[in-house]
Amino acid sequence: MKRHLLLSLAAVGTLLATASPASADGSGGWEPAPSAAWAYPAGARCDFAVQGSPVVDEVVRRTLAVYEDGTKVVEYKGDLVVRVVNSSTGASYDADASGRAVVEIRPDRSQTWYVVGPVLAGFGEGGGNVARGLYTVDGAYTLDVSAAGYKTLDLLHGTAVPLCDKVA
Repeated sequence: MKRHLLLSLAAVGTLLATASPASADGSGGWEPAPSAAWAYPAGARCDFAVQGSPVVDEVVRRTLAVYEDGTKVVEYKGDLVVRVVNSSTGASYDADASGRAVVEIRPDRSQTWYVVGPVLAGFGEGGGNVARGLYTVDGAYTLDVSAAGYKTLDLLHGTAVPLCDKVA
């Protein structure tokens, strides 16, 4: 597991070390990255309709690199708490999603997330290597999202806590 974590951290270092500057004028400073509210019908993530909206959102981002092929490397950080609500009963849970991530975004819309700390992740039926659901993933991990939207979570160290149960 340590070897896997070191390899992932080395990959982030390589991305940063080999990247061209974000722009010629040295910009690439932090800018707000507000999170949008969302909603899923029954069966999409939980057995019931579920929605979420930020109650604390201090997330910022900066572009670390832009490659010639259009690939961007973006860093995200900041406090984020999302209120997850069972749309039928009103039961709610405030989920901490304040992790720090470096995200490689490729022109085909596929992405690789290198994350430390908690984020909210949703998986549809057959849409990833984790069962359908909504999770707080916390620890050190990578999340690959294919161009078709298939998600592969590689939890190097940490937990994936199901949120549907918390608002059932």
